[in-house]
Amino acid sequence: MKKRLTAICLMCMALCSCATRPDITSHVDACPEIFPDYTDVTVPVNIAPLNFEVTDESVDGKVVLIVESGDETRYIRARKGLISFRKGLWDSLMEKASDDSLKLTVCFRGDNGWTAFKPFHIIVKSDEADPYIAYRHIPPGYTMWKEMTIRQRNIESFKETVIYSNLQGRGNCVNCHSFRDRDPDDMLFHLRSELGGTYIFRDGVKEKLDTKTDSTISPLVYPYWHGSGKYVAFTVNTTNEVVHTRNRNVVEVFDEASDVVVYDVERHEIVTADILSSEDAFETFPTFSPDGRSLYFCSSQAVNPMPAGFREVKYSLCRVDFNPEDCTFGTVVDTLFNARAHDASISFPRISPDGRLLVFALSDYGNFSIWHKEADLYAADLQNGRIYEMNALNSDDAESYHSWSSNSRWLVFGTRRDDGLYTKAYFSYIDADGNAHKPFLLPQKDPVRFYENNMYAYNIPEFVSGEVKYDGREIAVFARKGESRKLGYRKIR
Repeated sequence: MKKRLTAICLMCMALCSCATRPDITSHVDACPEIFPDYTDVTVPVNIAPLNFEVTDESVDGKVVLIVESGDETRYIRARKGLISFRKGLWDSLMEKASDDSLKLTVCFRGDNGWTAFKPFHIIVKSDEADPYIAYRHIPPGYTMWKEMTIRQRNIESFKETVIYSNLQGRGNCVNCHSFRDRDPDDMLFHLRSELGGTYIFRDGVKEKLDTKTDSTISPLVYPYWHGSGKYVAFTVNTTNEVVHTRNRNVVEVFDEASDVVVYDVERHEIVTADILSSEDAFETFPTFSPDGRSLYFCSSQAVNPMPAGFREVKYSLCRVDFNPEDCTFGTVVDTLFNARAHDASISFPRISPDGRLLVFALSDYGNFSIWHKEADLYAADLQNGRIYEMNALNSDDAESYHSWSSNSRWLVFGTRRDDGLYTKAYFSYIDADGNAHKPFLLPQKDPVRFYENNMYAYNIPEFVSGEVKYDGREIAVFARKGESRKLGYRKIR
């Protein structure tokens, strides 16, 4: 009986979402206003349904969407302006439109019959994106919190789950989640305060590390895994934060000192060199090249005193050789982008897995670009040295942290473009020539209601190739009861 009722309910839902062909009598020579703005975006074939709401003020009356995919045409009735695709229908439409496009026409019925807006397209690529993203859910001010979580979202559906919540521990800060080559089995993050430590998970094995040594200025901070899994590059920082009252960039996080180090996972040893940990420079945001033979990082001439001189801190993009056989470094630092020459500052360098493009955030000064309204995304073509703005990705507000998909075709990044306050996750297709296509907002089942009611930022969105299976409750027990491992230290002169 229950199965029969369920089947009847599903049938009714399917029928309710369908509509008959509208008899169009007039046209509008413009696309409708919709949220999210999915007009003429490029998406992966495995993306969740792009539900949207028609927000155009000229629309009064019933709304029907005409969807054309290959030789198939469907008519979908809006509910209170919301166009919602059934998952099965959406998957069928996307499969037929793969490496082609969906054609969408919004129609509404007024006093004089049905009117059709100018059609728009959704371009569908067979290049799939990694099925998950992981991010930190945190209030947008980054200064106080009650609940802070690391979450994961299946981008092929609307399923979101919590990897770890600070309420499972003791309310302390959790940050800097990172994955080795987007592998859900190899990840790390930091807990601060009472349960402080760096927690590394590799193939189901948990480790709790006490990463502060007598020779380093702090515990480990910003991470990036070596592809082999044998090393993780980190920073050590003396960091402070101020809240401005007369600056459009309200929050400023700055370093008073910072160095780059490499953690040898198997030897449990922190390794660095003079060229990565100079008292005369602030070094930060390390990232390994996909071949594991180069270590990229950002470096600024040290400025004192801070925060008085915060506007004078300008980070250049640098590179040094790295030998993964014995965890040693080259003796020459190459500068790919000289911050002083360009009167700008670089943060968050990330290299595509194919080794072609290095994307970074560029702002006027400092390294906390996630709160800099002028921050935009740029790319350096590592094959020919060309550096260019990724115009399609940028807005009048902050574009900052970003992550590559495994196939180097998709970029997820954080931006405040919608309201200037809450960082949201947007995606963009990066074609074989390095061109970025119009980005689209992370889909939601009811996007207007969801984003209006969501009071948290999507901080550090990272692509993940599968579901993270580590259990937050088990992590919390391990954090409370597990022994911390002390680390060794070695500096190469």
